Amino acid sequence: MKIPFRKIIKNILDKIISLFALVVLSPLFMIIAALIKLDSNGPVFFMQERVGKNGRLFNSIKFRTMIYQSIEKGLGLNTKQDDERITRAGKFMRTWSLDELPQLINVLKGDMSIVGPRPTLPYQVELYNDFQRRRLLVKPGITGWAQVNGRNAISWEQRIKLDIWYVENWSLWLDVIILLKTVVVVILKEGLYGKGGVNDDFLSSKKDNPPSVKSV
Repeated sequence: MKIPFRKIIKNILDKIISLFALVVLSPLFMIIAALIKLDSNGPVFFMQERVGKNGRLFNSIKFRTMIYQSIEKGLGLNTKQDDERITRAGKFMRTWSLDELPQLINVLKGDMSIVGPRPTLPYQVELYNDFQRRRLLVKPGITGWAQVNGRNAISWEQRIKLDIWYVENWSLWLDVIILLKTVVVVILKEGLYGKGGVNDDFLSSKKDNPPSVKSV
């Protein structure tokens, strides 16, 4: 299948931007890594199996913001604003979305894009209907349309609809708009957590389908 020229441009820009950002931000990476190690026991990075384009599995890389093996404690996969599993360094990183920066490595590897639907967990994909599976037609992104239009403050159903709108209306110009809006969202700290300070639970209406998640 012939790849449209604009998608080739997007892939090239992803590689250039991620490589440039990794080089420029390398001193910040080292500082954050040191803070994580000083603040709590465990690895610097949090790696978790996610679903990419066309259902391809890959390991998402983020800075660890919670205590080691946090999924086995508290709310499990879900998170709340005053979550006792979040470390001091992790709280700062989450506030400014610094924990997402290592995903630039995923972009450079080709697993992700700078802009696209956020990478989803395998158990969530297993519960998708045909319409929701359209979310997987493009590479997942570090930021996306749903991220700049509510983020965690809106339900999973709304987020997926916004992501599919992005898939069906994508353009390079739309990516530029999303990047600019991302800066505003991060500065204003919008949508960090859901209603009442607790993120929306994907399984809230599917209690009979317990998640199975791999993390490192």
